Amino acid sequence: MDRTLRHLTTRLGELDCHIVDALPEGATPDLVVILSHGLGAPATDLVPMGPELMALQPVLAQRVRFVFPGAPLAYAYGGRAWFPLPDAVMRGEQRDWEAFARDVPPGMPAARRALMSVVDAVSASMKLPYGRIVLGGFSQGGMMSTDVALRLDEPIAGLAILSGTLTSEPEWRKRAEGRKGLPVFQAHGRMDPLLPLPTAERLRDMFVASGLTVDFHAYDMPHAIVSEELEALAAFLAARVKEP
Repeated sequence: MDRTLRHLTTRLGELDCHIVDALPEGATPDLVVILSHGLGAPATDLVPMGPELMALQPVLAQRVRFVFPGAPLAYAYGGRAWFPLPDAVMRGEQRDWEAFARDVPPGMPAARRALMSVVDAVSASMKLPYGRIVLGGFSQGGMMSTDVALRLDEPIAGLAILSGTLTSEPEWRKRAEGRKGLPVFQAHGRMDPLLPLPTAERLRDMFVASGLTVDFHAYDMPHAIVSEELEALAAFLAARVKEP
């Protein structure tokens, strides 16, 4: 990729964000991809994905801007968090996936407001409708991206969930009915010890039943991101760029 890579930090809505692109100075992107990190990661955790995805699909360097928000909460063990999780859950105890899938996690509504403010600020400052914005993220960031994507006033261009899972199911299922046809990229590890694969498959099945278009990938990996996943994600994003 021979374009000049630009990386800046700025406040968008309620959150500090890292912005990465290779667009000409002053250019308006055709698509903005907002990727949110997972629990306990620093705000910069996913930033290297921007250049990697651009290298895999040159059209992303030519027409896309990447935005990486930092979650609103300082996490007790380092990094940032979108919403807190009990210590027992983090130790691998009391992981009641039925309850987690059903209930709205404490703190999610506040995090939702913060991430929605980023989407609104991106739309306003970059003069793009929601339909030219992709939301996505890893783990807890994927949960937040899903929650926001289902609640915005208009559909977005696509949703990318990396090692995410189902939560708030009654609300999500009801709102998913209004997102028929939404393109979803979903990837998960078969050996994920934190969010088991069946929880991701349950989210996928809910989307499919609601009429969303899901591109699902399972990889031989733990709670992580692998190169094959990035290649598939880059292709998914390139397809969103080429859509009218």
